[in-house]
Amino acid sequence: MNHFSFEVFEDAFVGKHVKCEPCRLCIPLRQKVSFCIVKLKHFEKFQDTTEALAASTALVEGKLSKNLKKILKKIVAKDAHEQLAVADAKLGGVIKDKLNLSCIHSPMVTELMRGIRSQIEGLITGLPSREMAAMCLGLAHSLSRYKLKFSPDKVDTMIIQAISLLDDLDKELNNYIMRCREWYGWHFPELGKIITDNLTYCKCVRKVGDRSNFATSDVSDILPEEIEEEVKAAAEISMGTEVSEEDINNIIHLCDQVIEISEYRTQLYDYLKNRMMAIAPNLTVMVGELVGARLIAHAGSLLNLAKHPASTVQLLGAEKALFRALKTKRDTPKFGLIYHASLVGQTNTKNKGKISRMLAAKTALTIRYDALGEDTSAEMGAENRLKVETRMRLLEERGIRRISGTGKALARTDKYQNKSEVKVFDPSGDSTLPAASKKRKIQEVDEQDTGIAVKAKKFKAEMKEETAVEDNEPVKKKKKKKDKEKQAEEEVLSEESPIIENAEKKKKKKKKTKDEDEV
Repeated sequence: MNHFSFEVFEDAFVGKHVKCEPCRLCIPLRQKVSFCIVKLKHFEKFQDTTEALAASTALVEGKLSKNLKKILKKIVAKDAHEQLAVADAKLGGVIKDKLNLSCIHSPMVTELMRGIRSQIEGLITGLPSREMAAMCLGLAHSLSRYKLKFSPDKVDTMIIQAISLLDDLDKELNNYIMRCREWYGWHFPELGKIITDNLTYCKCVRKVGDRSNFATSDVSDILPEEIEEEVKAAAEISMGTEVSEEDINNIIHLCDQVIEISEYRTQLYDYLKNRMMAIAPNLTVMVGELVGARLIAHAGSLLNLAKHPASTVQLLGAEKALFRALKTKRDTPKFGLIYHASLVGQTNTKNKGKISRMLAAKTALTIRYDALGEDTSAEMGAENRLKVETRMRLLEERGIRRISGTGKALARTDKYQNKSEVKVFDPSGDSTLPAASKKRKIQEVDEQDTGIAVKAKKFKAEMKEETAVEDNEPVKKKKKKKDKEKQAEEEVLSEESPIIENAEKKKKKKKKTKDEDEV
């Protein structure tokens, strides 16, 4: 199994050299020669499978290994004036840069490489076909294991599993804590209102157990002094029911489960944070480790996420809402999983859509940089985050800033003058009725009162006149006590006086006629 080797072939027609390896062949060739016969010029085997694997991985990645560099310097340098035909253009560029050799890559070279691979058994003598097949199979397995071990997609699988497990742990913790509070609440219901933290609640219950033990137990390492005193006072006057020792043991066992799961969740979160900073540091800086991990899990891998445009990154996680809005012809959603990023949460409701769109655009750039770039620093993510924060501040201050002229010039600043003004609360703003002036209201009220008074005086004057006519008594006019009487009363009295005089004259005539008849 040690027959892995570099083979160097020579063009018999042209008389020049080449280099070959189990999966990469480099052959010097003249472009205008359409037919040639090659023969083996140099053969150098690898010492073991590890060396062959290192050379194969270097060639797959387009790098120049040490052994290949030595062979090219030793043999090819003699005929440096000729061109070197290579099967990989990237490898030819590396050879040209480091060894200053002229390389060529064309379809003709590809066909020649295919011919050499098909006739490799005839070109290399003394190597049985069975051993050759076994060596190729062993090298292929080693190369596949190497790719599988260092594949970024397989590392993404760890992130996907970790974030899924973290979500499952949160759900289970929530269920266990609710069950624990409800179960122990039958025995000591006041404790749930005093201690609001779930983990502290479980630790306290596990340490004390029955509520009667609170008076003699020391929980100062779990609770502050004030809360400890309040708990002890509430335990003495608790309205809870009595429970058996077996029930308390089961509750304590449940509290142990909650504490263990909480500790493991903290450990898993640290693992996920470190893994995200190692694989996608710029994405982690932009949106955080949890949101970044959920985006990777939703897309399937970091490479698949890098293929998505910014608009898709913005709406990842809101597919149902998007298609429902398109179906019903309503407004489409503005954000998906990216809504939980800290930058979107810091903005007000009006600017969340704009910030999420800009954040998605910058996040798409950082994802591609992390997936396809070779640099592992987080400088690009920090710069893009700073740009998003600056844009967010501009949007929030747009309504406050004063812009002079066309908006391009700087805002003018006036000289500051301190003006102390005391503002009084205006109760008119509390009323929903239409506002009316006070003077107008007072005038309307006075006119109504005077109208009623005039009508009452008219009615009294008429009643007095009738009684005076019946009793043959003249109507006596009242003297005016005030000079400022209204014209309406004078007109009424002046119209009534001639009517009364006419009535008296008629009565006198009737009396005279009666007296004459009697005489």
